[in-house]
Amino acid sequence: QVLERSRDVVDDVSVSLRLWDTFGDHHKDRRFAYGRSDVVVLCFSIANPNSLHHVKTMWYPEIKHFCPRAPVILVGCQLDLRYADLEAVNRARRPLARPIKPNEILPPEKGREVAKELGIPYYETSVVAQFGVKDVFDNAIRAALISRRHLQFWKSHLRNVQRPLLQAPFLPPKPPPPIIIVPDPPSNNEERPAHLLEDPLCADVILVLQEKIKIYAHKIYLSTSSSKFYDLFLMDLSEEDQQSGAGHSFGAAVTAAAERMLHQEERHHGRDFLLRAASFDICESAEEAGPGQRKPCLRASTSDGILRGDRYENGERGLRRGRNLSSWSRAFTSIQEEMAEDPLTYKSKLMVVVKMDASIQPGPFRAVLKYLYTGELDENERDLMHIAHIAELLEVFDLRMMVANILNNEAFMNQEITKAFHVRRTNRVKECLAKGTFSDVTFVLDDGAISAHKPLLISSCDWMAAMFGGPFVESSTNEVALPHTSKSCMRAVLEYLYTGQFSSSPDLDDMKLIILANRLCLPHLVALTEQYTVTGLMEAAQMMVDIDGDVLVFLELAQ
Repeated sequence: QVLERSRDVVDDVSVSLRLWDTFGDHHKDRRFAYGRSDVVVLCFSIANPNSLHHVKTMWYPEIKHFCPRAPVILVGCQLDLRYADLEAVNRARRPLARPIKPNEILPPEKGREVAKELGIPYYETSVVAQFGVKDVFDNAIRAALISRRHLQFWKSHLRNVQRPLLQAPFLPPKPPPPIIIVPDPPSNNEERPAHLLEDPLCADVILVLQEKIKIYAHKIYLSTSSSKFYDLFLMDLSEEDQQSGAGHSFGAAVTAAAERMLHQEERHHGRDFLLRAASFDICESAEEAGPGQRKPCLRASTSDGILRGDRYENGERGLRRGRNLSSWSRAFTSIQEEMAEDPLTYKSKLMVVVKMDASIQPGPFRAVLKYLYTGELDENERDLMHIAHIAELLEVFDLRMMVANILNNEAFMNQEITKAFHVRRTNRVKECLAKGTFSDVTFVLDDGAISAHKPLLISSCDWMAAMFGGPFVESSTNEVALPHTSKSCMRAVLEYLYTGQFSSSPDLDDMKLIILANRLCLPHLVALTEQYTVTGLMEAAQMMVDIDGDVLVFLELAQ
């Protein structure tokens, strides 16, 4: 069998191979190994730079000394180690074996340089990968036949022998799937909404308790956590509150009469009196009053929905929009829009003022607000019954259930309520983002604009918090320009900041999203995008889709 395998045909020439190795350390007898050699294959390990150095300093001079006319082929062995996991290779070797270091792996250019310097062909092989073994033997045979043709030029069967051919490049083995480590999301994201409640940056709601206590809040947090607040802030304040009851009748005539009273007071008493209450209950005159009806009177009313005069930033006189809410909800008495001073910047801006019912206490109400911002309720709260009362007024039934669990020593059940709270609010936040509801800032992008909400951005992104809360122009404007940014990328960033989840779209450019997330200092989003991109490419490759072009584009952009 060995004899059969030694026979080969190269370029239509039948040959028989006889192989032998040098004698190792027997320096005195090694010269006999070179006797009558037709070709010498000089091997070295690509994982051992010293072996390549010895090729020039020891082995090649020795070969030329003992068989000067024999052609020499330089071969780099153990090619598979260039692409192998060296840690796994070192673990599989003998305990006392010297570990292979990555900086010891020789590139193919090193072997080619030595081969060019010596004027001999160069090949690389790997028995493990079954690469290059036949190339070495076939081209070694060709080198021997070419050398013999110079001496036996009259033999016709040697005329078709080619010179040693170039070796096809080695196709590296398919690398293992990349391990993408997605870092944990910022741990303080759940605490930031509570801090935003304590430090009301970009507040747009004033909740008035007991006619004197003001609590600043944010529409987007209240409306996405409570359906009652959602309906309240979407209420049309330009419509008059149509109510019917004993001693109260409101309509267009009441509005017109109130406006006439305003203008008459302005003519007689000056502009300052415009700021007084301009809503009145007007009874019919005595002549028109029937038997049993009240006498004509004009009195200030606290229950009508008529608007009051005010002066806005542009200096033009306008009417404050507001409504009475005593018949709409037990939790609120009135709502109106007016110019108010920001608690942090001390600048006047249009805010919504909501007066709460007198039965609502400040301490329990702050606990309710904390729940609306974070979805959590402290088990050590003292006024649990007052909290349950406020939850009943605001129709926040989950909070009332959490209070009941604490009173029944079943507080562990509140974790599921908190999870359900976050799921519901995530869906409502995504809806507000899609429709632009309660938005207070607009991002101007290359291909359009997207409305967003400053409180949500501040509580989920340090970059946004610094921009809107620092001494920058963007902190006091409603439009922010973001050049070199598309709507699809910005929408993905906003959904991530609002929900903590990555969402894709058909027109989303993954690489541009990674660039934008890197600009906004969002490493978690960068890792999620990378994971999504790699997963998509791997799925496409499994479906036999050519991904080479996409991979090259990603590699080019990543450089």
